[in-house]
Amino acid sequence: MAVTFTEWVRTRTDDELVTLLRARPDLGTPSPSTLRSLAARAASRTSTERAVAHLDAGTLQVLESLLALSDGGTPVDAARIAAALGAPDAVGPVARVLDDARDAALVWDDGDGVHPSPGLEEVLGPYPAGLGPARDGDGPTVDVAALSPAARQVLDALTWGPPVGVVPPEGSAARVAVDGLVTDGLLERSDTRHVLLPRDVGLALRDGRTHRTPDLDPPRPTGTVVPDATVDAEAAGAALEIVRQVAHVVVAWDDTPPSTLRAGGLAVRDLRRTARLLETDEATAATVVELAASAGLVADDGDAPASYVPTTRADGWEEAEDADRWATLATAWRRSRRTPWQVGTRDEKGTVRAPLSADLQRPWVPRLREQVLAVLAAQPGVALGVDDVLEVLRWRSPRAVPPEAAVAGLLREAALLGVTGAGVLSSPGRAVLAAGDDPGEEDLAGAMRTVFPEEVHEFLLQGDLTGIVPGRPGPELARLIDQAAEVESRGAATTVRFTTGSVTRALDHGSSGEDLLAEIAQRSAVPVPQPLEYLVKDTARRHEALRVGSAQSYVRTADPATLAGLADDPRLASLGLVRLAPTVLAASVPAAELHEVLRERGLLSALEGPDGRPLGRVRRAARLDRDAWSRRRGGGSVRGMTDAGRRELVARIRGTSRGGASASAGSPDAGASPARAEPGFGSGPGRGGTAASPFGEGDGVGRAVREPGDVQAELSEALRDGRTVWVELVGGSGALERRELRPMRLEGGRLRALDPVREAELTIAVHRIASVQPTD
Repeated sequence: MAVTFTEWVRTRTDDELVTLLRARPDLGTPSPSTLRSLAARAASRTSTERAVAHLDAGTLQVLESLLALSDGGTPVDAARIAAALGAPDAVGPVARVLDDARDAALVWDDGDGVHPSPGLEEVLGPYPAGLGPARDGDGPTVDVAALSPAARQVLDALTWGPPVGVVPPEGSAARVAVDGLVTDGLLERSDTRHVLLPRDVGLALRDGRTHRTPDLDPPRPTGTVVPDATVDAEAAGAALEIVRQVAHVVVAWDDTPPSTLRAGGLAVRDLRRTARLLETDEATAATVVELAASAGLVADDGDAPASYVPTTRADGWEEAEDADRWATLATAWRRSRRTPWQVGTRDEKGTVRAPLSADLQRPWVPRLREQVLAVLAAQPGVALGVDDVLEVLRWRSPRAVPPEAAVAGLLREAALLGVTGAGVLSSPGRAVLAAGDDPGEEDLAGAMRTVFPEEVHEFLLQGDLTGIVPGRPGPELARLIDQAAEVESRGAATTVRFTTGSVTRALDHGSSGEDLLAEIAQRSAVPVPQPLEYLVKDTARRHEALRVGSAQSYVRTADPATLAGLADDPRLASLGLVRLAPTVLAASVPAAELHEVLRERGLLSALEGPDGRPLGRVRRAARLDRDAWSRRRGGGSVRGMTDAGRRELVARIRGTSRGGASASAGSPDAGASPARAEPGFGSGPGRGGTAASPFGEGDGVGRAVREPGDVQAELSEALRDGRTVWVELVGGSGALERRELRPMRLEGGRLRALDPVREAELTIAVHRIASVQPTD
């Protein structure tokens, strides 16, 4: 009896089934009850589309040749495919491709050769490699020399595909040629207006080849060779600059928090203000603020009205060394799903996308980032541009080519962050790529320290109120420059200038004139020039002439004796009491706290409003937990199933798992009820309140797909079957909405669907769909 695909799957060993689930994790969610159902799922269009979506061009050529050569179920071997590709010496590479495809159940073998899986032809189309349909029996011999020039011209137009042609008008020479080819059996009519070139005729005209040229190896674009020292020097400079820019944003937003737009995000005026602060363009400023937010250094405070403020995490980050601060940013960037390059573009409603808005979230960004870095890593020391990287990515996944803007944006971010230098992946960049989805900040910081220049702790002051820093300033010197000087130029050496405004800024940070001069003298390799000394003393004198302070509350009385000694009591130091008058003390704590402390001291006090009228009890406002944002936003990474989990799943399918239903004797895939979830297998409530998927994200029994190719496949399957799906999409306000929809039409990047709950139709741009999940 002939072996079938289902029987082949049932004969797989446990190790082979684990390998299959590793290659195609969607096959395990929900857990198939039998091996027969696993085989059916592997042969379905939806699952096969997901498996094929990210195959490279060489693998697709091999699979197309296999489909073209296996007419009527004929088994094919690697040597025949290599010859059909025009690469008879590439039997080894072709065999390795077939082995990988066999592991993923895209092909199977029966001992005589390899067969395509049942779902492969449906996914790759009816005309593999541009060849027409196969026909029963042998066709006529193609004698090219005997053909008329007109007939030859017709066949030449169809030889390399597509194999479908339109019938020429009646009475024309081309029509006569087409009619003659149909009579001779070299063409077939598909209907009254079209003809088809049969597969055997097409292969004969191609001299037995399925493709013009083999494309088994990835392209290697030619680029400029850059020395490693230059790469790392450029990367180090960029890393120091991005750290400085993020630090400026944290300080500036701490002093003057920008408002949050009603729909979420940063207003255009605030982005422009930030760009001026950083002395850069708005695109770079958008990347900087997105990076700061991804690292959890700034966040929406959730107040009304809301503003963006530094988080408590920024406190420790500001005190860390440059390499550690960079590692925090690089770790956040490696995991980020944000698309800063879309800032300023418009969505389908014409709304301008704002920095930090929810509309910039895309689940496919980490995967594409890894692919881009991998392309750079494959050609070390060679500077590659956007076109070069796209050329390689088109080969690696021709069915899912990323947008050019996304590749350009990720390359620009990598350059700004120091992951690349002069267009080449730097040493720290290789560490970022090798770290994967869970990079360790200590390892990344160590990689950056190896390329950072040595720190200098002194600058050379000059008589014209300028100074030169001959290298990378140490933390203390960098802090002094940021507070007390303006940077005029950067490079191997940094030139700074002291001005009235910069000295005032340092005094505003709490320094006195004498303290500032002492610190400048400590960091100077030469005595402080007299013009600089005069500038500091004169600015300090004017700065201290008029004092402005702040107080959250006050206490007043008609009897000065009541307040005697309170301001000097060490037990009340935390209140920040300052005597303004014999009968008035100001405090740095809220009125309710001051009121309670005085009551504890035995002083009977009353609360009053600004007009002096007595108030009731004042409720203390809750303080902002500045780390709450990162917990809301992050929530932990989602990991896929481990090999141990896959083995448990295989055991469940075979009916031998602990706690699972046993299959009937002699039938390894006899129908049985699904086994209950056990510890370590992903049990626990999902967002839908049911057991979570063993592969990570999921609602109910179905797994939510998030990759663009998977989303398209799930929608296409639902459209074909006429069923509903759960769709998570970015709504008009920028927030995610979850709705049950029945797809009605999918084309041109848009989905038309019916909402059965609201009894309304709607049209959605596919790129706004974050995930899709079956409702059943």
